[in-house]
Amino acid sequence: MGSAPIAAAAGAPQGSSFISYSVGAMEEAALSVPTVARAISLLSTVAATLNLKSYTLQWTGQAYEKLFVEGESWMSRPDPRTTRNFVMAKTARDLILYGRAFWLVTGRYSTGYPATFQWLPANMVDTPNNAPPEWYGPADELRFNGRELDAKQVVQFLSGSQGIVYQGRRAIEIALRLDQSAERFATNEIAAGYLQQKGGEPMSAEELAEMAAAWASNRRTNAIGALNEMVSFESFDVDPSRLQLVEGREYQTKELSRLMDIPAYLLAIDQSGMTYANAQQARQDLILFGARPILHALQERLSMDDILPRGRHVEFALDEYLNEFVPTMPEPAEAPAANPQGVA
Repeated sequence: MGSAPIAAAAGAPQGSSFISYSVGAMEEAALSVPTVARAISLLSTVAATLNLKSYTLQWTGQAYEKLFVEGESWMSRPDPRTTRNFVMAKTARDLILYGRAFWLVTGRYSTGYPATFQWLPANMVDTPNNAPPEWYGPADELRFNGRELDAKQVVQFLSGSQGIVYQGRRAIEIALRLDQSAERFATNEIAAGYLQQKGGEPMSAEELAEMAAAWASNRRTNAIGALNEMVSFESFDVDPSRLQLVEGREYQTKELSRLMDIPAYLLAIDQSGMTYANAQQARQDLILFGARPILHALQERLSMDDILPRGRHVEFALDEYLNEFVPTMPEPAEAPAANPQGVA
């Protein structure tokens, strides 16, 4: 453990409380898509539930060997006011959505190294000299909630790729439009079709619109309708599944799984090949294809010299996660001994 922490770090009051936590329009749109919300939940849960371990490296003559040492107090609770699960989940979510995340240093040990942190919502951090969507390094100028922040008091996590609100904007927008189209069909309580005038003086566009609105309104309350010989109702001869855009929406969910770097079966999209045997690989697939870049962005930043003394590193305890729920097969029962005598 480090030395006793100082009461507060310089600049800590700048982010001591959120006057308002606004969710950006792009973030809100992305999280309204179930596939994206599930993917973010899976990835952020991995980062939030893994323990952090501290180690040093020792050269054995052929390779470096990890020597695990006692960790710092912030590794189990970076923010004394809340749980590590909350802080790590929010940090991972920001990395996924925006490609970067921020912690404010709120307390330091007597050695000068950080002792406590506070998560800052990435959506509320403005970096005028380092604008999205491409981050070229840590920002030198930061503003949170309209106030200047000392960059030396802020830990900036950077992902290796742009956040999905930038690189996935088009895919998310298509998914939203498909859902809106399906919603319009789902809220239509009568068969889809059109009214056609068969005779009499041609009706104007306004008159046709009023007649269609009246027909739709009455059908919502009365199952039986009535039309004279001048007007007929013609239903659309279309498969309901096409009106609900089932195939298009299914394809778009697969596009979103590619965007999130998560196998489709983990998002409950395509489980046709799922069996008991390969289901055991789900955790490894989630780490390998989805969570690994996020985990490395977190642990490598927390291992830098402004967080820990040179030579100290942190890593997530992946072995504990991968082996936590691995089922064990029961030992085969021994065959009964032969009884050639036939004795009961």
